[in-house]
Amino acid sequence: MMYPFMTLNDDTEITHSEMFSDGRVKVYIETPDIKDGFHHAVCWLPEYLWENISGYSETEMLYLKNLIKNNAHLILEYSQEGGILNAAVV
Repeated sequence: MMYPFMTLNDDTEITHSEMFSDGRVKVYIETPDIKDGFHHAVCWLPEYLWENISGYSETEMLYLKNLIKNNAHLILEYSQEGGILNAAVV
């Protein structure tokens, strides 16, 4: 199951999985593109292993890597609570 996490101004969607039994969480990033259809990338947390990168420039990837790094603690927390929409508000 993938949960919505964030939508950026350029319609980039960031989603994440539930936390797997090994403690890993899959983060999927997808941006619509008129020419290519979609650009996409996958990041595995907590090790920040990036794979299946398609269509993003080095500058775009630097931005996305920083964005995920700065929000990884939230993604990891929400992955254990059924996504941001189910997270308890304290």
